[in-house]
Amino acid sequence: MNLLDANDRPGAYPGSWYAATVDPLPPLPPLRGEVTADVCIIGAGFTGLSAALHLAEAGLKVVLLEAQRVGFGASGRNGGQLGSGQRQDQEVLEKMLGRDDAALYWRLGEEAKDLVRSLMTRHNIDAAYRPGVAWTGFSDSETAHLHHYAEFLEDRYGYTEVETLDAAACHALCPSPAYKGGILDMGAGHLHPLRLALGLARAATAAGVTIHEETRVTGLTEGRPATVQTAQAKVTAEHVILACNGYLGGLEPRVATRVMPINNFVAATEPLGPRTAEVLTRDVAVADTKFVVNYFRLSEDGRLLFGGGESYGYRFPTDIAAKVRKPMLEIFPHLRDVKITHAWGGTLAITMKRLPHLARLAPNMLTASGYSGHGVGTAVHSGLLAAKAIQGEAEGFDAMSRLPTPRFPGGPAMRHPLLILAMTWFSLRDRLGI
Repeated sequence: MNLLDANDRPGAYPGSWYAATVDPLPPLPPLRGEVTADVCIIGAGFTGLSAALHLAEAGLKVVLLEAQRVGFGASGRNGGQLGSGQRQDQEVLEKMLGRDDAALYWRLGEEAKDLVRSLMTRHNIDAAYRPGVAWTGFSDSETAHLHHYAEFLEDRYGYTEVETLDAAACHALCPSPAYKGGILDMGAGHLHPLRLALGLARAATAAGVTIHEETRVTGLTEGRPATVQTAQAKVTAEHVILACNGYLGGLEPRVATRVMPINNFVAATEPLGPRTAEVLTRDVAVADTKFVVNYFRLSEDGRLLFGGGESYGYRFPTDIAAKVRKPMLEIFPHLRDVKITHAWGGTLAITMKRLPHLARLAPNMLTASGYSGHGVGTAVHSGLLAAKAIQGEAEGFDAMSRLPTPRFPGGPAMRHPLLILAMTWFSLRDRLGI
């Protein structure tokens, strides 16, 4: 079974609040026959769209192939948080890579945020961007660690955008009885991810990119030029970018050994009206310290958009709303009477170290994926870095490709069972508060 087919109808977005609140693109025709291009990109999510836009602006002929619709995957379904740095915090990166390399990846992470904001401004993309992402802790020790990290970022990196929240300040911001304190990063932000994806697609099309939806790639052949095969077409291209993330399937085994698809779920409540103050008193997003993170924010029309719960097989649960309601009520028990109007799942991709996997599969074939829940900025930025690498400016791409992304143990047959075992253990730790 392929994740492209497991949970969604061909050519249709999931029934998300995001899909219900966008001005969709008209369907873009599938590719038929044989075409040539300077660059063929596979996957029209943030990575592929960003790469396509920047390459076309540089004058290259770009063909972008999407198996479903533009922004169909994680790019159009995620929690919408544009976070600082990398997925792993800077203290972890310093221990893993050393201080100098950690500083490099902090700068690249800050570039990613700046890039997203500049693209929205330059291409007039109304993705409802708002500044502010809070991280919240369930205990005094977790809160103390978050406060320490805020001081660490200021002392080591000169980053002064983070405000510490004691118990009273945290409760004033987010009236959940579960949280004991936290930090608020006003240099990060949140947005409507599907609007961002569609806006990038419009900008890419205007720049000359040819996008084909419902065009599933079935095979790749390395060489100069390379060939990209679909059931009804073939693209011959000087360069290829794989931007499939969790929907790669068996297309490229060298990537699949390092990048694992998992499922995450989001629900939108009915509009809360004056009860929004029972969730958040400022228009910021929140993520907490659980291993299986709870993340939430308010929508433009006053709904709670709450993400929580994961699964590790192909199929989503039959009742996604119930799956999300459970952690939602652990955080907001006073919302027990609130109705859920939309609930959806999505497939993202993780790596062993929770760091993105960028690699050269051949001299003219690049891949970028495995953003591990930090993809809004990193994916858009990775697309730019891949575009620059194709044009001979490879410093950023090569730096990201040096991040450690070891193979998942056990090979293809065992990696999913081992992942399930590991995630079950961490979920148990969350429940026990360990």
